[in-house]
Parts: sequence; structure tokens; C-alpha cells
Amino acid sequence: MTTLRAESLSYTTPQGRTLLSDITLHAADGETVALVGPNGSGKTTLLRCVYAALRPTGGRVLLDGADLHALPVKARARRIATVPQDADAGGIELTVREIVAMGRSPHHRFWEADTAADDTLVREALARVGIADLAARPFPSLSGGERQRALVARALVQQPDVVVLDEPTNHLDIRYQLEILSLVRELGTVNLLALHDLNLAAYYCDRICVLAGGRIVAAGPPADVLTAELLREVYAVNAEVGVHPVTGAPTVVYLPPARVTATS
Repeated sequence: MTTLRAESLSYTTPQGRTLLSDITLHAADGETVALVGPNGSGKTTLLRCVYAALRPTGGRVLLDGADLHALPVKARARRIATVPQDADAGGIELTVREIVAMGRSPHHRFWEADTAADDTLVREALARVGIADLAARPFPSLSGGERQRALVARALVQQPDVVVLDEPTNHLDIRYQLEILSLVRELGTVNLLALHDLNLAAYYCDRICVLAGGRIVAAGPPADVLTAELLREVYAVNAEVGVHPVTGAPTVVYLPPARVTATS
């Protein structure tokens, strides 16, 4: 069984700004854990520490009990796949198929070419995310939603143990938001994702961690975490939280601010 754990994780920039403070969380095979919170709460910074784009200035990230940052880069890449919030091809005119095939690179030596099995994985991944017809298109020519699906396909062909996703529904229409999150849940991997949509988090995630000011202020099953009081405290909004009659998941309905009527 794969386990991912952050222990007392902190991150302070070289300029002295603290973005994360004393973060502790865990996830295991088959679990999908959401990070939610306002803009600037630390979600992306935490994800970047988890997939080792940033080195924590305090605490550590453990993968099956081993310090993630002590693993060789290629070994780490074989086990953790990342779907960033926004990505481009760095100005290189790679095709969608080539971008997706990059997910196989951690499994090969530098000089090794893709195999027939690799090609099959790429074709299957493109079909699963609904962009098989875009395989020959230049990646930079895609819409934001199409790029997002290509990056999910790249994560699929990587065959990782852990999938880290930063706003995976960004730019997607409603159909593909639902399909991508359903697909992620079906993988059986450890899934850690940042989401803005609390209703999607409530339906698709086993647990929710709420961040504010670089700290986790609440964590647990969606029904325990998503309360009107917490939303008022963290997001400064009024909301009603009920139980959806079909899904049984918590459902958040946001209420408009009270109107002030001018008097003469």
C-alpha cells in the first residue's frame, strides 16, 4: 500500500515570507483528498512541496515512510505524477501525443525510444480523456480545457502511485469536470488535489483540508468540514449547507450579501 504523509511542513521564501506553517496531512491508496481555501491560502505551495518542485524549509514529506526529497529524481518521477494548474510547452511545438508520451520518460533510460506498449498506453490515455482526435495537433494550439485533459492523459501514462493535481477542472466545461474527477477517483492511486469548487470537492473527495493563511484550519470528511460557520470564517461569505437528496453529499448554496437600502 502506498502512503503519502506531510509532517509539520513549513515553507518560507528566500525573502522571508512564510507561505506554509506546520502542515500535517496524510493519504493512502484509493483516497482522494482535496485542498480548499481562498486564493493565497497556500494550496499550490503545498502541492509543489509534495511533488518536490519546492523543498520545504521545515518538516518533511514522506512517501511510504521515506523522505521524498531524498529519493533520486527519476525514482520520484516514476511514483508521482503532476497535473499543474496551467502549463505550456515552453515554446516548443510538441504535438499532443508527444506531450502525453513524456509521461513514459521516467520509465526509460535517456536514449531509449518508446515501445509498442508505450504507444498503446498513450492511445488509451488520449481516448480516456476524450482527445484522441487531437493527437497530432500542436499542444500550444489547444484551448485551456484541451490542454488540461492532455496533462491528465500524461499523468495516466506515467502509471504513478500518487497523482497531484492543481485545479484539474480549470478551464473545463461541466461535462469534463465531472468526467476528469470521476476518472481520478477510479485510478486507485493516492490523489491530492486543489479545488475551488466546494461542491465538487464534497462529492468526489474522501476528505477535505481547508487552508487559510498557510495553515490547515479544518480537515476531515466533507460532511464534517463544510459548515456555514467555517465558510463564513474562512471565505467571508454567507452560505447554506445541506445534504443533496440524490448524492447524499454536502451541498453548498452561496447567499448574496445583504443589500443596504438607502434612506432619504
